[in-house]
Amino acid sequence: MKTIPITLITGYLGSGKTTLINHLLKNTEGYKMAVIVNDIGEVNIDASLIENGGIVTETDENLVALQNGCICCTLRKDLIEQLAELCKSGRFDHIMIEASGICEPIPIAQTITWLEDEFARNKMPKYCKLDAVISVTDALRLADEFGCGETLQQAKRGEEDIENLVIQQIEFCDIILLNKASEVSAKQLSKIKSIIKAIQPSAEIIETDYCDIEISRLLDTNLFDFEKAATSAGWMEKFDSMDNEIDADDHDHHHDDDDDDDDDDHVEHEGAHHHHHHHHEVNENDEEGTADEYDIGTFVYFRRRPFDRKKFERFASKNFGRMIIRTKGLVFFSDDMRMSYIYEQAGKQKVLSENGEWYATLPQRDIDHLLKTDARFAHDWDEKYGDRMIKLVFIGQNIDRAMIKKALDEI
Repeated sequence: MKTIPITLITGYLGSGKTTLINHLLKNTEGYKMAVIVNDIGEVNIDASLIENGGIVTETDENLVALQNGCICCTLRKDLIEQLAELCKSGRFDHIMIEASGICEPIPIAQTITWLEDEFARNKMPKYCKLDAVISVTDALRLADEFGCGETLQQAKRGEEDIENLVIQQIEFCDIILLNKASEVSAKQLSKIKSIIKAIQPSAEIIETDYCDIEISRLLDTNLFDFEKAATSAGWMEKFDSMDNEIDADDHDHHHDDDDDDDDDDHVEHEGAHHHHHHHHEVNENDEEGTADEYDIGTFVYFRRRPFDRKKFERFASKNFGRMIIRTKGLVFFSDDMRMSYIYEQAGKQKVLSENGEWYATLPQRDIDHLLKTDARFAHDWDEKYGDRMIKLVFIGQNIDRAMIKKALDEI
């Protein structure tokens, strides 16, 4: 039994996923495909493709069989069972899942990777695997979302905050189909691409119109790798780079207890990549040039002292508009020195969640053991604060670093 590759297609409503699905069903190039969609009614499958007899109803699930041997069916609650049935039938070479515009891609990907691991655990052949996550984005909508239009005010924004989802869908994917590419100006397009690359440095960006793309570029890519996908977001690359800490916080090395040394303005040019003797791989970014043109940049704020919770809440409630597209990182507060928190913001959505206690709360012998055995841990350890730190990564346009640094220093 061969392993059937699965492609997960994400993208918010109206981005062109339906067009893409119809395009794939028409141009199967000999592949027998099963397409699982959120709602068959939405897809409007081209009538000429449908087998005589139209819609087939099996138990109450909608299923459309096509003349070329492909099928289109509705996503059921139990995705695992549905995938198992499709794989067992032996009729398909490829499965496409369309995650509706309002779904986050990660849970679906986790379900499929859990299945893959399950085969291994039960010593069964791997009968399906996640091949790639494709994010269909609409250049027009992105231009609007991220204010790449010449006039910012004209766009009547929808009530729902789609920015948060768009960012998640871009962060977690292998291929980005930038659809309706010819409907924006060349200048807007290159600006959109530099924003996408700041949010997600490693995905392949393919520009299309009407999702017209050779199907072979999307199938059997072997691109997906959960660890890689879960860690390929732009903020993460910056968060994990040790370089910015050296730039950000001198006393990290000298271990002097004077944490309020505000003369360290070199935190500002985090992007300049100073080459220190012990930095790990610094991601030299070839796109730096284009990114700078629009000044879409990343700024890492790193400090050891805790924030005041009330003041931080005030800071978080401010709206910085286009200047800050995405924020993510670790914080802790003076009223609870044991707990570390993750703070993230995308668009208007802001979330602060508990992240477990700092290692500094462990018994001393455990700490000593970690200091001896884990170089990264030892590097991050501070005499006074242990592993406690404030480290926030900001991605945005024309970030006023001095203003944000000053605002955060006052918290």
